[in-house]
Amino acid sequence: MGFSFNPFASSSTPSPPSPKPTPDGAFIAPDRSSRAKCYEARDAFFQCLDQHGILDAIKDEELATKGCKNVEVVFGRECKGSWVTYFKQRRVMEWKKQQTLNKIEAEGGWVPPGAATPAASHPQMPK
Repeated sequence: MGFSFNPFASSSTPSPPSPKPTPDGAFIAPDRSSRAKCYEARDAFFQCLDQHGILDAIKDEELATKGCKNVEVVFGRECKGSWVTYFKQRRVMEWKKQQTLNKIEAEGGWVPPGAATPAASHPQMPK
């Protein structure tokens, strides 16, 4: 109904093609090589965010775009939009989880084996 403006839409960076529905209506998931490209692009983007001291690429979108525009474009091109949002949100959630585990451990609490996350390797964030 009417004109809809999305300031975040970009016609210069096409998304991966939409999955095709199967005869029963389900969608075909990305294949292994597509997922690998997506994960590679995600890891490069997150590495760039780490180098610029940015934890939350959604909240600090302007800083993330300024510092990591090229790798963010590749990330958006190689991964579906819903995956990009999910990975950005999960990055923050994993960091918060690790901070909570660190606090529990510092207070003498027990942290179950395997509870530590890859976020433990992130620099001390947020700013």
